[in-house]
Amino acid sequence: MISSRIFYPRTSRAVTALAGLALAVPLAGCGAFDSGPSAHDVATSFLGSLSAGDAAVAAGRTDAPGQAQQTLERSWTNLHPQGVRTEVRNVSEGEGPNPASVKFYATWDLGGGRVFEYEGHMRLADTDQGYKVHWEPSVLHPKLGPGQALTLNEQPPQPEPVLDRDGKPLMTPEQIVNVNLDPQAAGDLPGVAAQLADGIKPVEPEISQQSILDGAAKTKPGQPYSVISLRQADYERVRPAIYDLPGVQFPAKQQLVTPERGYASQVLSGVSKQADEQVKAGTGWSVATANADGAPAQVLQEQAPKPVAQVSTTLSDQVQRAAEQAVQPVPQAAMVVAMRPSNGDVLAVAQNDPADAQGSLALTGQFPPGSTFKIATAAAGLETGKVTKDQPVDCPASKVFDGRTVPNDKNFALGMVPLHTAFAKSCNTTFAQLAVDMPAQTLTNTAQQLGVGVDFVMPGATTITGQAPPGQNITGRASNGFGQGQVLTSPFGMALASASVANGSMPTPKLIQGEQTKADSTPQPLSPQTVEQLRPMMREVVTDGTAKGVAGAGEVFGKTGTAQFGDGTHSHGWVVGYRGDMAFAVLLTDAGSSTPAVDVANNVLTNTP
Repeated sequence: MISSRIFYPRTSRAVTALAGLALAVPLAGCGAFDSGPSAHDVATSFLGSLSAGDAAVAAGRTDAPGQAQQTLERSWTNLHPQGVRTEVRNVSEGEGPNPASVKFYATWDLGGGRVFEYEGHMRLADTDQGYKVHWEPSVLHPKLGPGQALTLNEQPPQPEPVLDRDGKPLMTPEQIVNVNLDPQAAGDLPGVAAQLADGIKPVEPEISQQSILDGAAKTKPGQPYSVISLRQADYERVRPAIYDLPGVQFPAKQQLVTPERGYASQVLSGVSKQADEQVKAGTGWSVATANADGAPAQVLQEQAPKPVAQVSTTLSDQVQRAAEQAVQPVPQAAMVVAMRPSNGDVLAVAQNDPADAQGSLALTGQFPPGSTFKIATAAAGLETGKVTKDQPVDCPASKVFDGRTVPNDKNFALGMVPLHTAFAKSCNTTFAQLAVDMPAQTLTNTAQQLGVGVDFVMPGATTITGQAPPGQNITGRASNGFGQGQVLTSPFGMALASASVANGSMPTPKLIQGEQTKADSTPQPLSPQTVEQLRPMMREVVTDGTAKGVAGAGEVFGKTGTAQFGDGTHSHGWVVGYRGDMAFAVLLTDAGSSTPAVDVANNVLTNTP
């Protein structure tokens, strides 16, 4: 028994060439091989070149280099191995045209835990140049026939529908057709791109000849450019115009999609990636012989697909649809986030088209929260004992802080009123003074107790709650006190702040059932005394303050905000709050006031239980 092992991981072309050169040395050497390389040497060299993925060098060890190289290259490309290990197990000497035969064992690492292994056999021919591997396709695999190659086929499991919290499907598997363009096979690429863009226009008018050409130019040589993915119904609409275009291909697969395009896109895109990972992990595979046309002929080794676990989300289809219907008619970017205070379950994340065009604003956008941040300022004052909700405070029309004038909206003045009244009427001057009267770090710490400034790793979505850094001077602390200055938050962050008041402590947000969210800190909850005073203050905002527009939607607790941005002549409109076990935040950018946001919130609350 003669045994030798050879293993070459996938390497760069330069390293592969060096490996081939090193293996070639015995064939060209002298001295130790005065009578020429032995059968074992030739077999080892051939298998070494095969393991290195160097089809040209391996084929050069055979008596039919052209045929061998074609089969080896095609099989290597099809299998795309991470590494190949070969072991010469036996060399038998004989006589005649094939004086030696070799048994070997091959193990192909196909990645992802897939291992293809088998025992192979080759015969060696005695030529004028010494021993050569007698080429026949069975040298690569015993069951490989003329004109065939090895091929890897994946067998993905059927995806399970993605469900909402009540078991209603949010995404279901559907046949999706990818429209790919092979630039090399297209011929007249500009002409094909123009016809393709024109053909796709009925379902996607944004794709143009130029966008296709730009995308194709960025694609690696030899790879097709993915122009668009189409649902089966959309593909059937455009098929007659694009099917016969040269270089255009139409691979199809089952994929999770929403019932309507764009539905809950800011969260379900991440959830679908999670589901896709489960499908990938459960994908079965097989290695088969393939005929010249690529059709599989005989399965050589296979592993059946594994069932895919159900993905259930915390989302509520009813709340999501109510939120989407409320923001869709708004002309400027509008967004809604809703979650359950009791456990942090995300119920809805909705954006309209202008918001979608700018990214995931609801979850990661950073905006000044304006007077909604007075929830944190009030909580800080109550927590430190600076004030109580019934304590008289001054609410002048404007006030100067270290040379900067802070005005109330339209310069209204209340005089001396209880803190809860200044909160309900949203008095900037009161809360600017309250922030100045506390240490700079106090407001930062209290905001974090509400979740603003806490970073989460939440499976299924990327979130940013915001920041509330300490004011560097009196004017900075005053501005932070009413949500301007350096304070920035997202609708997600303000929904979490509202949920923290409703719950009495910050809940950890979650989007996918069974998955754990990690937080970079666990802030201490507000004291019960603070929460007991803050809740009726938020209720008064709805019953007798700036959020009366939601008074008819049940027992709602809230806070509005108008946040200046840019040169100060434009303002975002906010409203945040909670009702029962649903906290919410609504933001309309450049709305001028909080009134349009209150209208959106009222629509959402009116159409949800």
